[in-house]
Amino acid sequence: MTSRRSLIRRSALVAAAGATALVLAACSSSSGSGHDMSSMQSKSTPSASASASAGAHNAQDVAFAQQMITHHRQAIEMADLAATRASSSEVKSLATTIKGAQDPEIKTMSGWLTSWGAAVPQDMKGMDMSSGMPGAMSTADMTKLDKASGTMFDTMFLQMMVQHHQGAVTMAKTEQSKGEYGPVKTLAASIITAQTAEINQMNALLKK
Repeated sequence: MTSRRSLIRRSALVAAAGATALVLAACSSSSGSGHDMSSMQSKSTPSASASASAGAHNAQDVAFAQQMITHHRQAIEMADLAATRASSSEVKSLATTIKGAQDPEIKTMSGWLTSWGAAVPQDMKGMDMSSGMPGAMSTADMTKLDKASGTMFDTMFLQMMVQHHQGAVTMAKTEQSKGEYGPVKTLAASIITAQTAEINQMNALLKK
C-alpha cells in the first residue's frame, strides 16, 4: 500500500517538474523574441528619424536659401540707413517693416541650411553683389545711398528698394517652380506676396 502511494507521489512530482520546465521555456522564448523585436526597432528608428529631420530638399532649395539670406542682409542694410537719413515718416516706417520681416526669415533659412549640412553664407556687407543676384545693389549704389539724406534719400531708397524687391520676387518664383522642400516653397510664396505689396506701396510713394 505504502509502495503504491510512493509511486503515485513520484509520478505527480515528475509531471509537475515537466510542466514547470515547459512554462519556463515558453517564457524564455517569448522574452528572447521581444528582445529581438526591440533591437530591430532601435536599429530602424534612427535612420527613419534622420530622414524625417533632413526632409526632401534639392539643390535649388539650398541655393535659394543661401542667396536669399545675402539678399535680405543687403535690404536690411538699406533699411538701417533710413532710420537716420530718411525725411519721410512713411519711408522710415516701411524700412522698419522690411527689417522686421526679413530678419526672422534669415534665421529660418540659416536653420534649414544647418540642418542640411550646407554652408550659411557670410555677411557680404560692403561687397558688390549686383552681378550675383537679381535686384541686388552694387557697391557704388550703396555708397550713393549712404551719402544721401532727406528727400533725396527717400527717393533713392524707394527706387532702389523697388528694384531689390523685384529681384527677390524673381528668385522666389524660381524656387516655387524648381524647389522641392515644402517649407522653403511656402516661404517663397510669402516673400512674393509681401514684397509685391511693398513694391506697390513704394511706387505709390514715388508718385506723391
